[in-house]
Amino acid sequence: MILVTGGAGFIGSNLQAALARRGHETVVVDLLGSDGKWRNLAKHPPARVVAPDGLRDFLATNPPIEMVFHLGAVSETTAMDGDHTWATNVELSRYLWTWCADRGTRFVYASSAATYGDGAQGFDDDPTLPALERLRPLNLYGWTKHAFDLLVTRTLSHARDRPAQWAGLKFFNVYGPNEYHKGKMISVVKIKHDEVAAGAPARLFKSDQPGLADGQQSRDFIWVGDVVDVMLWLLDTPSVNGLFNLGTGRARSYLDLAHAVCDAAGAARRVEFIDMPASLRGQYQSFTQAPMDRLRAAGYAGQFTPLEEGIRRYVQDHLTAADRFV
Repeated sequence: MILVTGGAGFIGSNLQAALARRGHETVVVDLLGSDGKWRNLAKHPPARVVAPDGLRDFLATNPPIEMVFHLGAVSETTAMDGDHTWATNVELSRYLWTWCADRGTRFVYASSAATYGDGAQGFDDDPTLPALERLRPLNLYGWTKHAFDLLVTRTLSHARDRPAQWAGLKFFNVYGPNEYHKGKMISVVKIKHDEVAAGAPARLFKSDQPGLADGQQSRDFIWVGDVVDVMLWLLDTPSVNGLFNLGTGRARSYLDLAHAVCDAAGAARRVEFIDMPASLRGQYQSFTQAPMDRLRAAGYAGQFTPLEEGIRRYVQDHLTAADRFV
């Protein structure tokens, strides 16, 4: 049995689909709500759906869980409720780590590229305490993800008990199907597609960095299927432990992304630059790129989908299809 927290969410439901195709029995921890989020699971329902506030009672029954993929989190980069975000992103993660360590269960959790802040310290997934302590996340979400990375590193330095396998994955900018419930946190690819599909130009923020041209803000965008492939590889490779970046290793500009969306939609390349909202100034990462050396050194040999191909799949196989879901 495999437990997936956040399993009805974006990345979680894509993982759930892949696990179901493999024939694994799964338990999803999530809230389905009333806005159609269940559709993310419609083609591959798990054995059980457990509400987050029932998780501890469920785990108290000592179910035969082989592996926990902990993807559930407060993931809004604009989150303001510090107590709730800490409880969800740090304390729940600490509880699951301890539960897995006590029972010899394997544990993979979602960290984030938001832990790197403005990138002044680089994007090296160095797991040592001095390297982690140099990082300065820009927002509450990134700080709580960073706090758990620090907690893991400190725990490993003095505690003998640990999960049978553990891995933290610093997700960079993931895009793809089943993200439709995410509201303002939906991927830029989906937002630009909706603008273009409505006959408008793709709108991009003007640069707020001196010397950086509009549209040249760059991120490491990764297709959700590639993220799932790495998690399945960890499932198949129990000897691998560590904190790893999960991007493509190549930054691409927002202008590249907008052009790829236009091309995939069969529309002219029309781009309009707009002022960045005041709420994002000083909290906006103008560049991210994931060095992938550590994951490669651990043995991962899979190839990452080029941005243009990933966007083509998303637009043509999902966003413009009768059924958008995985």
